[in-house]
Amino acid sequence: MSSNKPQTIHGQLIELTIEEGGLRLDKAISDRMLELSRTQVQNLIKVGRVMVNGRSVKASHKLEGGEQIAIDVPPVIDSDKLIPEEIPLDIRYEDDDIIVINKPAGMVTHPSLSHETGTLANAVLGYCPDVLGVGGEKRPGIVHRLDKYTSGVIVVAKNDQALWYLQAQFKERTVKKVYMALVVGQMQPPEAIIDAPIGRHPNHRKKMWVITGRSIPSRPSQTEYHTHTSYDNYTLLECHPRTGRKHQIRVHLAYVGYPIVGDHIYGRRKQPFPELKRHFLHAAQITFQRPSDEQEITITADLPPELQTIIDQLNHN
Repeated sequence: MSSNKPQTIHGQLIELTIEEGGLRLDKAISDRMLELSRTQVQNLIKVGRVMVNGRSVKASHKLEGGEQIAIDVPPVIDSDKLIPEEIPLDIRYEDDDIIVINKPAGMVTHPSLSHETGTLANAVLGYCPDVLGVGGEKRPGIVHRLDKYTSGVIVVAKNDQALWYLQAQFKERTVKKVYMALVVGQMQPPEAIIDAPIGRHPNHRKKMWVITGRSIPSRPSQTEYHTHTSYDNYTLLECHPRTGRKHQIRVHLAYVGYPIVGDHIYGRRKQPFPELKRHFLHAAQITFQRPSDEQEITITADLPPELQTIIDQLNHN
């Protein structure tokens, strides 16, 4: 028997009222809950965690307008529920407060609805159980993030005081990060600051995009870049993000016409180096104040072998 009152199925309830009609249920939800992809919404609907006016319907259900939608989003995986995993870590620096890790491409930073194991968080917990509960989040002690296929340095705090101290530095934009990116084409101008607001792509839920002249929500975003090495058809760049938006460097470089090599989302479909199974973006350096003594330190990570191989090829051509 259906009811007009939204019902909770298992966990935390989120209520939405969709006024306009004609939208598919999955699209209507994903348009309003940016933290969930459309695939994740479809999975929630499939397992009965979404109810429209008190009843379960399919993801393709067309809304008439005015319905009440109840979404039972599973709680994020708290630190005390994470599974410690013995995954090798390339540790570049460690003291009593922090660990700086060189994350490989292909590893997700922290758990999500679609990645509950095999993440950096699982590996960190396996290496250092003391980070359990630091920050009270699903990402034990992890201060910032890198995209799945972006490699490089990432900082983990071992205690709450170190976490708060580092988070304040990120908020105040005093942390300095250097990324190496190989782009298609000879970069012009050789150095510049890309200043363009970034928001969710209006048609593709998993993509970010430069938003200009529209009413779509966006946030100010700046990326400074310098040419490191020029090749006939490519440029190796040093990128210094001044803000920390999702996919920022990848979006900005594609926006100015120089997409990152291997980037299947923002770049070209035909890839010039088919052996490369990732995009050519690497967090090569990070500089911040150490929590223990406020001393500024810089941690680096060389290009991983699969990226260095590409550079070696270009240097020998």
